[in-house]
Amino acid sequence: MEEKTSSSAAEDAPPPAEEASSGESPPEAVDVAPDAAEEPAETAATGDAETLDASEAAAAPAAASAETVGAETLVRVDGLYKHYGPIKAVDGVSFSVRRGEVLGFLGPNGAGKTTAMRLITGFLHPDAGSIEVAGHDLATESLAARQKIGHLPENAPAYGEMTVVGFLEFVAETRQLDGVPGAIARVVGMTGLEGVQHQTIETLSKGYKRRVGLAQALIHDPEVLILDEPTDGLDPNQKAVVQNLLASLSSNKCIIVSTHILDEVERICNRAMIISQGRILVDSTPNELIARAPNHNTIRLTLQEDDPGLAARIEAEPWCDRVEARTASAFDVYPVSGENHLLDLLGLVKELPLQDVHLQEGRLDDLFREVTEGVAT
Repeated sequence: MEEKTSSSAAEDAPPPAEEASSGESPPEAVDVAPDAAEEPAETAATGDAETLDASEAAAAPAAASAETVGAETLVRVDGLYKHYGPIKAVDGVSFSVRRGEVLGFLGPNGAGKTTAMRLITGFLHPDAGSIEVAGHDLATESLAARQKIGHLPENAPAYGEMTVVGFLEFVAETRQLDGVPGAIARVVGMTGLEGVQHQTIETLSKGYKRRVGLAQALIHDPEVLILDEPTDGLDPNQKAVVQNLLASLSSNKCIIVSTHILDEVERICNRAMIISQGRILVDSTPNELIARAPNHNTIRLTLQEDDPGLAARIEAEPWCDRVEARTASAFDVYPVSGENHLLDLLGLVKELPLQDVHLQEGRLDDLFREVTEGVAT
C-alpha cells in the first residue's frame, strides 16, 4: 500500500472533537502526527459477543523462521538514552533489527520497554543517541521514517464515537493512502473484525478494541511493526489468531513485540531481548535462551524401589554436576553445563527397576527471573 509523501495532511490533520457530553480530553492521535500525546483517553466498553473463524482459531501458531542473515536492516538504534531526572528509562541501548526478524522485548515492569518503543516510533525524543528506520534518520527525516512504521501502543488510540470502518477510513485518509476501501477490507479481514466493522468502537470489548488498534497499525502495510502487548485482552483463541498473523507477516517485515507472555516469545519470535533498568541484559534466540535457563536438561529419575547409593554412583560420572535425592527412590540429576546426558544416565541405570524418567527443558520464565533479579539501578 503506497503512502503519499506530502507531509501537510499527516502533520496538520486535527483530531475530531469529542462529543459535547464527554468530559474527557481527546484520545491520542494515531501515529502520524509529530506531537501526538503519549496516553490516550479511555473509551467505554459494553462487552460484545466475540466470534472467530473456527479453522483459524484451531490453527497452531507457527514459529517465525525467516532466514535473516544478510537481510536488510530496517531498525538501527545506537547509544540511546532517555532519563527522567535520576530515573534511567533507557540507558545506552544499541541494537539493530533486520527484515524477517521478530524481536521479543522482555523485561519487568518499568524496565524501559515502552519508552524504547516510543523513542523508535518518534513519540518521544531521546536525550542522546540515534534511531534509523528503513534507512531514514528519525531526527532529520521524521515523517519519512514514521511512514514506514506501524505502531500499536500499550493503550491503543481510538475515537469511541466512530465505527470501526469509519476510524480506519480516518487513519487511511490521514496517512493519504491510495485505495482506501481496499486497504480497509484487507486489514478488517486480517484482524477478524468483519462481524463488528459497523459498530462504534465504544461498544466493543477490550479484545476487539485491541484488534482495531492492530488494524490501524497494519493499514498502510508498513515495513516495520512496533507492537506493545499486541495480545493484551485477547482470549486464548484470539491470541492464537494474532500470533499466526504476526508469524505470516514476519517474512518481509521487521517486527518488535513487547510482551509479558513468555510462551508468546517462543511461538512467534526468532529473537529475544531481556531489558531491565533501561539496559539490555540478554540478546539471543528463544532456543538459546531456553538452553541457558536453570534446570535445562535436568533429568528426573524415579525407581520402583529404594536405592540409597544411586545418587553417589551417578555423581561419580564425569558428565554429572550434582544429584539431588527427593526420596530414596527419586532423584533429580543435574548435568554439567546443561548438556543432554539422558542416554548416559539410562545406560547407568538400565539394570534397575525404573518407574519414570523425564528430561526437563529449560523455561524462559526461570531465566527471566535469574537475569533480572538484583539488577542494580
